[in-house]
Amino acid sequence: MIKWLPFTNRRPTVAILRLNGMIASGSRMNALNDAGLASMIEKAFRRGKPDAVALVVNSPGGSPVQSSLIAARIRRLAQEKNVKVYAFTEDVAASGGYWLACAGDEIWVDPSSVVGSIGVIYAGFGFQNLIAQYGIERRVHTAGRSKSMLDPFRDEKPEDVERLKGWQEHIHEIFIDYVKDRRGARLAEDDEMFTGTVWIGRQSVDKGLADGVGHVVPKMKEIFGDKVRFIPYGRKRSLFARLGAHVADDALAALEERGAYARFGL
Repeated sequence: MIKWLPFTNRRPTVAILRLNGMIASGSRMNALNDAGLASMIEKAFRRGKPDAVALVVNSPGGSPVQSSLIAARIRRLAQEKNVKVYAFTEDVAASGGYWLACAGDEIWVDPSSVVGSIGVIYAGFGFQNLIAQYGIERRVHTAGRSKSMLDPFRDEKPEDVERLKGWQEHIHEIFIDYVKDRRGARLAEDDEMFTGTVWIGRQSVDKGLADGVGHVVPKMKEIFGDKVRFIPYGRKRSLFARLGAHVADDALAALEERGAYARFGL
């Protein structure tokens, strides 16, 4: 008889978390980081006992530490609340963006999504010739021979590059282990899998990086029925950000983000 009571006829609920932008620490415009997302993620899992959480990912990557922290928070709450997580990729889920997507128990892509780029990159500039041209002398005094490593105003040192590559290899191994742990036997045997290569839509499904082609609303309705209720969660900009108090920082961050997306033709 209980099943006929009106208040027991509960509609399925899916919390939607949108993870859009570069992944970086600090308070830069649109940057994804654990501190900035913590409250939103916690609410998505704790409010109203959702039947599932859907991650909508559109990110070219960024900080491996912040990627790890965000994904770990999502997985911890999913286990605590026994809630399944579905990840949906939009334009790009590459590098750290794919790290976030792997926080989902299932990954669904658009036919044109750029997916993968399981690697580590460092990019910078060298200005030593430019400042010399204008008669500028760089003066640096350190205690510790590695303290001025990769100084952009000095010639690049082979030993600095070798040390950097060692760090990158270590972070790359952590990334690979994480993807293997999350995707398991679904991953295809492919020598290109962990070289930083990207795949498009259906290709990523064939490689086991994703589970199928699908979009968040129709897929959730397919799983939970047409009466499923969606609760979106988004980040709120601070008063200072809304008033344009960080115009210069935001402009630089926008250029950096534009460059990150441009790497994937977006």
